[in-house]
Amino acid sequence: MLIKRLREWELPETSATPESVFLNRRSFLAAAGFGASGLLLGSGLARASVDPTAGLYPAKRNPAFADAGRPITSEALNTTFNNFYEFGTSKRISSAAQALRIRPWEIKVDGEVEKPFTIGIDDLLKKVTLEERVVRHRCVEAWSMVVPWSGFPLKDFVAMAKPLSSAKYVRFETFDNPDMAPGQKPSLFGFGSDLPWPYVEGLTIPEATNELAFLVTGAYGKPVAKSMGAPIRLHLPWKYGFKSIKSIVKVSFVSKRPVSFWHTILPNEYGFWANVNPKVPHPRWSQAEERILGTDKTVPTKLFNGYGEYVASVYADIHGEQLYR
Repeated sequence: MLIKRLREWELPETSATPESVFLNRRSFLAAAGFGASGLLLGSGLARASVDPTAGLYPAKRNPAFADAGRPITSEALNTTFNNFYEFGTSKRISSAAQALRIRPWEIKVDGEVEKPFTIGIDDLLKKVTLEERVVRHRCVEAWSMVVPWSGFPLKDFVAMAKPLSSAKYVRFETFDNPDMAPGQKPSLFGFGSDLPWPYVEGLTIPEATNELAFLVTGAYGKPVAKSMGAPIRLHLPWKYGFKSIKSIVKVSFVSKRPVSFWHTILPNEYGFWANVNPKVPHPRWSQAEERILGTDKTVPTKLFNGYGEYVASVYADIHGEQLYR
């Protein structure tokens, strides 16, 4: 008798929550056995979690990013296999992430800009043109996927912010709300509030204005799932995934290089740049190959995740730094 042993990243059909249930809070709570009283108690949270921008999707696909050279990873796998430490250390945080309240949601813009401002996500989406991009996503843990993201170029947001010439970097920050995110609460094992919340990431201005840098508000033809970083996150196809900060609430234009979340925790393993390079191993594993999620394939990793034609010139004059960690 043949017994198939599933690897951690494989999703058995019996474990996949139907999309109609997963994305509907009332159905999700009912299916989880909370009953009518649980629905009444959670009705306020449910209203705060509804995304009113659903009618903006699907966005028109950008023909320059219509083919990632691999099949699109299934939505069921992509929405249930995520690193989102605010909701726990397991990759199966999709249920816990339903506590993420996505309305109201504001992004504060400050630092070295002409005039600091705060903008609601719905008002922001009225100022931009959404598009869909099918691109590869490569994790530092040596697995990869292909995602049809929807959103708009980060350079458009930078232009909106009107940074001063003194701004050399862009610092991104996610929410800090232990009442909403269980991963931010203290624990007996030193996790949670002992970590340097909120999650912080950073880019240089040239990186942020590169055409590949993308602010994501949707995926798979609908608003981006909570487990994937709703209502707005970053995606940088040429960098390791931990650089693509989720659930952004603050964008600061600064003169000094930001210190990222992972660099604060493990500075010997995670640096500022984090560009994909198969020849530069992580201190604890090789980066020469990657597992394509949802398949049995392991393939060679490409420099800059295969997007060198877009970004290699950004780093041509940078020397003496660990560009690939």
